[in-house]
Amino acid sequence: MSASPVTLERPPTSTSWLREVNKTQWNAFFAAFLGWTLDAFDFTIVSFLLVDIQNSFNVSKTLLGTICSVTLFCRVIGGIGAGTAADRWGRKAPLMFSILWFSAFAFLSGLSTSFRMLLLLRALFGIGMGGVWAAGMPLALEHWPARLRGVASGMLQAGYSTGFIISALVFQFGYPLVNTRPDFAWRVMFAIGVVPALLVFYVVSRVRESPVWLERQRHLRDTKTRDAVSLTLLFRPDLIRTTLLTALMMTMFIFSYYSITFWYAPFIIGKGLKPVSFSLLLNIGGVTGAVAAGRLAETWLGRRGAATAMMLIGIAAVPLYVLVDNVWLMWLGAFLVGFFAAGSWGMVPSYLNERFPTAVRAVGAGFAYHVGAALGSFTPTIIGALQDRGMALGSAMGLSIALAGILVIATVWMGPETRGRQFQAHD
Repeated sequence: MSASPVTLERPPTSTSWLREVNKTQWNAFFAAFLGWTLDAFDFTIVSFLLVDIQNSFNVSKTLLGTICSVTLFCRVIGGIGAGTAADRWGRKAPLMFSILWFSAFAFLSGLSTSFRMLLLLRALFGIGMGGVWAAGMPLALEHWPARLRGVASGMLQAGYSTGFIISALVFQFGYPLVNTRPDFAWRVMFAIGVVPALLVFYVVSRVRESPVWLERQRHLRDTKTRDAVSLTLLFRPDLIRTTLLTALMMTMFIFSYYSITFWYAPFIIGKGLKPVSFSLLLNIGGVTGAVAAGRLAETWLGRRGAATAMMLIGIAAVPLYVLVDNVWLMWLGAFLVGFFAAGSWGMVPSYLNERFPTAVRAVGAGFAYHVGAALGSFTPTIIGALQDRGMALGSAMGLSIALAGILVIATVWMGPETRGRQFQAHD
């Protein structure tokens, strides 16, 4: 079993590609995009609430960082579980279940009576978060034409930064309305996380099952065969190298992203500034950068070249991001790091899904992404520990961002180029 061969096609030009995408394909796209966006909102809102949570439970910064770490670590359970289910029973049902799951535990997080309870609920939230990506991305990408997959990938991944923008706006305009007494406002912010459950109605009524997955089921019936549990196939001799290398690459991407984002709001607050404008610039950069990286990945640079070019420029912008005090330069740094370093993620959904054959695509991409999330989940805790040992937050973030960016580039080039790879039901 191996991934489909690569056939190079002309990259899309101007906006002509819009005419190639039909309503069914857009519906699948929006199901995955909105699921990932709302998932990201429920996850990233916590970065604006760290000071309140610390005051409520009187914990160290190292322990505070574990809120993110435990969520990322448990995403691997959801990624593997939903990915395995999506390969066996279709992409739609695991996506809907995952949305309901993370919405429920986002809401319950606001009812925590202890820091230990909050950690447990955020861990359970992480299971649903992992499931949304593992089931949603193949659902969308298997609907879209191969030559537009990079474009779709960039827009899908931009959903994460879009969710971050929404959380910044909710914090800016909603938080003051409920900040009426201690230990209350952060709970309301978590409770809002139940709203994404409404997305399930859209998926049920508007979204069709993946045509690639359906074709594979017809092929299996015609040949009177049945796929083994897809998770076990990832460790067969012909796929184990792909499985391990993609997981390693995603570890470095996670290391990079949470070096950039998790402690950024406390960093800005520590300078006596309000974090919302900086977070908005960072994530506007992330949205536009992911779309640009997806489009760039369809050119001669391919997936690997696009990620490399974006990350190198992002590393160069780090001093403006965390090592200067001039507000204008800090705003510029926020946008540049968002556009280039965070934006380099635009190639990730297409690249991971192209690395695996249809029978294991959901669990393969989900496993790689979320094992990477689990291994990279210690990033916020490590940066918190560096602070507890005397290192300035800006220095700890800058060092981590630069190192992670170099490792992203190195691991991206350990795998093959996949631009133009076809999704086939019989591979």
